[in-house]
Amino acid sequence: MALITATGVSKDYRTEEVTVQALRGLDFEIGTASFVSFVGPSGSGKTTLLNLIGCLDKPTAGRLTVAGTDVALLGRKESAAFRGKHLGFIFQDFNMIPVLTVYENIEYPLIMVQNIEHREREERISRMLAAVGMSDQGGKYPQQISGGQKQRVAIARALVTNPALVLADEPTANLDSQTAYVVIGLMKKMRDELGTTFIFSTHDTKIVGEAEVLFRLEDGRIIDRDAKGGTAHA
Repeated sequence: MALITATGVSKDYRTEEVTVQALRGLDFEIGTASFVSFVGPSGSGKTTLLNLIGCLDKPTAGRLTVAGTDVALLGRKESAAFRGKHLGFIFQDFNMIPVLTVYENIEYPLIMVQNIEHREREERISRMLAAVGMSDQGGKYPQQISGGQKQRVAIARALVTNPALVLADEPTANLDSQTAYVVIGLMKKMRDELGTTFIFSTHDTKIVGEAEVLFRLEDGRIIDRDAKGGTAHA
């Protein structure tokens, strides 16, 4: 079953003088529990596509269905609610809140987005901290942990809401090679255990090599697809 279906998806950015075609008629499907990378040079449309899938922007044309919902039809509040229920996000700069502890950073979406009651929050956070090997770090602040540990926290925060899909924009860009491989392995482990789909926008050859489905973008189009046992097609 497809978790994401794109049919003729295009995205234009218009000013008074010019129209830029960021995406041009994309057609693809991505299944559940997939490990997928969108790769291509700067300006190829990778981040734009993640923004559309993540309900942070809307296509100019075409149909984009995520978890059974045509996301282009959602209003602003509906989009926010949909993100909170179905999506997690991992960023290259970690996006941790400096005045909150590791525990509180993971807890944040449960309070702000899903309004989970206290006891269940504790159980979920403890489970996620253990899963990413950070059980003894919950009381530390972001400035007290390494970049690799921050990305582990970011993974825990993305997964604590039990999303069907996690979107990761260059998640290993600020990590050394050894740490990057550890983080990628951790995400694959979480995918296997939880059935979560991970979609990456990346230049990183380490992620490209580990992806089970690879879409290559150029000038806003999918020019190639490579599947190594994954569940996606274009």
